[in-house]
Amino acid sequence: MNNKTGFKITSFICNHYFKRNLNNNVASITRIHREVFTRMYPTKVVLANGASINIRYHEPRKIIKLPLDMTTLSEDERKARLEKRKPKRKIKITEIVEDNFNAKKYLKYIKK
Repeated sequence: MNNKTGFKITSFICNHYFKRNLNNNVASITRIHREVFTRMYPTKVVLANGASINIRYHEPRKIIKLPLDMTTLSEDERKARLEKRKPKRKIKITEIVEDNFNAKKYLKYIKK
């Protein structure tokens, strides 16, 4: 067997068993091409701009919210976000009630 025929046989075997049409749509449109794979749970990921996508995640979670990038915000939006993070201050309302109740005024209605 010379080199050319040996190369043809191995290339035929490799092409016959290992040839797959792989492109950028394989994982997103079709199933995962594995016979054995770890347990993955369907999860929704919410991006910082509000868009959401469905992924498979290794932990059972319903939703994952990605953090917002503060460098992309304007100065006013950044200040508003930082104010929301601070704890709210409790407002104490003190009412001053003038008490001019006179109990002697009602003594005539009390039966003895």
